[in-house]
Formats: sequence, structure tokens, C-alpha cells
Amino acid sequence: MKLTWLGHSGFRLEIEKAVILIDPWLTGNPLFPEDRRQEAISGATHILLTHGHGDHSGDTLSIAKELNIPVAGIYDLINSWNNHQGIDGIGFNKGGTIDLDGARVTMVNASHSSSLDGADGPIYAGHESGYMIAGEGHVIYVSGDTDIMADMEWMGELHQPDIGILCAGGHFTMDMKRAAFAAKKYFDFKTVIPCHYKTFPLLEQSAEALKEGLPGVEVIEPEILKAIEL
Repeated sequence: MKLTWLGHSGFRLEIEKAVILIDPWLTGNPLFPEDRRQEAISGATHILLTHGHGDHSGDTLSIAKELNIPVAGIYDLINSWNNHQGIDGIGFNKGGTIDLDGARVTMVNASHSSSLDGADGPIYAGHESGYMIAGEGHVIYVSGDTDIMADMEWMGELHQPDIGILCAGGHFTMDMKRAAFAAKKYFDFKTVIPCHYKTFPLLEQSAEALKEGLPGVEVIEPEILKAIEL
């Protein structure tokens, strides 16, 4: 299994027979080298979207149409795109599980907001979400944009993820210290990978506080387009 950071909250996950692009915001992403776009998306089989904000959904439609691959995410947004954008969507909702070429993806709760930019202001884009992705003997928790939630207690107990991909940049989501608190209190991760940081000066630039808060856990600071073997 391989996980590759695309900057901000974007990842390329190679698991089972799937190559899943998670929250692919490439165009305009300060951390992503746009001349390496084809490298990032080549061979992708699915797109998985946590919510509608542009720093997550940015390149979703263009990639889906270019590669003719389905987009999976919250029903409200995906159903609208099915009807008005001509994509092949897999709309589901919290508690639902779908099979993406052998990877079992369950949508779980997140605590944030979700909208698209419209000419007259924000447009409703369904609810924000996270995911539990099971495959190849692992369960990966993709937190999406969120703060600490009491829901994390049952999510950890029920799904027992061993890998956490956690938003941790602060200001818009939990920061490194809060992410460490959540990981320690509610989960038993072997590996934690931070995201939604470094992108802008407003966000945290280092994962040291996350490392300090999780002794005994392997905290990996990802590097752009450098695959992590899990």
C-alpha cells in the first residue's frame, strides 16, 4: 500500500486494486508543483471527496472528466454533480460503506462546514465527512476537516484504525496539539500523518507538537509526491 501527499489535504492512495485521489486540489495549491500533475493523477481509478470547499474539491471535476473516473462522496453534492456536471458519481452518506476495487470505504462524521463558491455567495454542498478505509490488513482514518469530536470515541472503538491521516493545521481545523489529544484519547494509531498544514502562513508549519504529544506513535511528516509505504 502506498500513500503519496499532494499537498494540503490531497493524497494519492494505492490500496487493493484501487488508486484513490483524496481531496485533489492541485491547481493553485501553493505546495503542489503543477508541472507534475500527470504524475499525481496517472492511473487513478477513483476520487474520494471529504467536502465541498475549494481547497479540497478544486480539481475534482476536471480530473474526473479527464480520466473518466467516478467521484465518491456525500450524496447531496455528488447527486447534483451527476445531474449537472455529467460525471459518474457514487453518492452515499454517513454510516454507508462502498467498495472501491477492494478497498472498503465507510463515511463517518466530521465537524466543520461545506460549501462551494457561488456568484452570490456560498452554495450548499452537503455535509462534511471523514472516512475509514479498510484494505490490505489496515484501516486508515481520513479525518477530513474537523475538530475533536466525541464521535471519535465510538469511531475508534468500532473501526479500530491503525493509521490516522489527521488535519492538524489549526485556524480552520484542530491544530497539532488538539490532533495529538484526539489521537491519544480516542484511537490506538500505530502511524499518524498530518495534513492541512504548511499551505499558508496562517496554518501550522511543523508537526513537532504532534510528535511530542504522541510518544510511541510513528508520526510521519509527508513530503510532496514522495510515496510512503504502509
